Amino acid sequence: MVVVRLLSRYVLWQWLRIFVLAAVGLPVVSVLVYITDKLARLIDRGLSPSAIALSGLYGLPWNMANMIPAAALFATVFTIQPLSRNSEITAAKAGGISFYRLVIPLFFASGLAAVLTFFVSELATEATARQAELEKERVARNQTARFQFVYRADDGWVYTVSSLDTQKEAMGRLLLEHAGRKKGYSNLAVTADSARWVDSTGRWRLLSGSSHIYTDSGVPPFTLRFASATVKTFNESPRSLLLEPKRPEEMAYRELGDYIETLKRSGNDTKKLEVDQAIKLALPAACLVIALFGAPLAVSNPRAGTAWGIAISLGTTVLYLLMINLSKAIGSSGVITPPALAAWVPNAFFLVVGLLLLRKVRT
Repeated sequence: MVVVRLLSRYVLWQWLRIFVLAAVGLPVVSVLVYITDKLARLIDRGLSPSAIALSGLYGLPWNMANMIPAAALFATVFTIQPLSRNSEITAAKAGGISFYRLVIPLFFASGLAAVLTFFVSELATEATARQAELEKERVARNQTARFQFVYRADDGWVYTVSSLDTQKEAMGRLLLEHAGRKKGYSNLAVTADSARWVDSTGRWRLLSGSSHIYTDSGVPPFTLRFASATVKTFNESPRSLLLEPKRPEEMAYRELGDYIETLKRSGNDTKKLEVDQAIKLALPAACLVIALFGAPLAVSNPRAGTAWGIAISLGTTVLYLLMINLSKAIGSSGVITPPALAAWVPNAFFLVVGLLLLRKVRT
C-alpha cells in the first residue's frame, strides 16, 4: 500500500509540473499569435504599444480556459510516455500495480482541471469584454451616449431609440413595440418625444407621447395621447441600454442562458447561442475525456520519443477543435435536435475511442 501511494504521488507530481507549464505557456503563445495577426489593424485604430500589451493581458484568461483541456492532454501524454519508455510501467505491473490503478491519479487530476476550466471561463468573461472595448470592437464603458439603436427586451418588447444620454438619464424620441403573441391578437406601439429615468420607481417616464393598438381586422388603430406615462416592463437601466449586445464569450453560463430565453421570447433563432452555451460545459468535460483518450495512446508505442508525444497531443488538440467548429455549424443549422447536443459530439467521439483503446492496454 505504501508503494502504491508513493507511486501515485510521483505520477501526480510529474503530471502537475507539465500541466502548469502547458496551462500557462500555451495561452501565452496563443495571445502572441493573436496580437501578431491583428497588429496592423490595432495600430490603425490608434492603439499605443502599452494598450496593445494590455489587450494581450486581457485575452489571457479566455485563452487559458480554452487551452486547459490541451494542457491536461499534454500532461497526461508526457507523464505516461516516459514511464512506458523507461520500463517503469512494466516494473509497476511486476509489483502488482495495474495500468488502470497507475493512471487513476491522472484522471482525478484531469477532473479537477475540468472544474478549473469552467471557473476560469466564467471569470474570463469580464476580461474579454474589456479587451473588446480596448480594441474598439464595441462601445467602451466610459462612453455616456448612444444614438439610433434597437434594443430587444423581455416579453417581446422592441425599443427603437433615437438618442440616449446616461449622464442626464434621458432619451429622445423613442418607439416601443409589442407584437401580439398569436394571430388575431392586438399589436401595441407606444411613441414618445422623450423619456426620463426615475430612480424611485426603477422605470422610465415617457413624456408627450401616444399609444396605438393595432389589429389584423383592418380597423383603424385606437390611439390614446398622454402627457406623461410609464410602461411596467420598460425598466432597463440607462447603463444597460447603453451597452451593445455581448458576444457569447463575454457572458457567463447563466447570463448567456438568460439572454437566450429573452431572444426566444422575441421570436429569434437561438440555435447557435444554445450550442455556445453548451460548449461552456462540454469544454471543461473535455479535460477528463481527452485524458482518457491520451493515456492509452501514449503507451501504444513505448519506444517512441518526445516527437511522438508532441504529435499525439497536437494532433488530438487540432482534431478536437475542428470537431467543435463542425459541431457549431451542425447545431446552428438544426440538423441535431436539441442544438446543445451538438456540443457534446466531440466528447462522445473521444470517450468511445478512449474506452476502446483502454481495453486494449495490457494491464
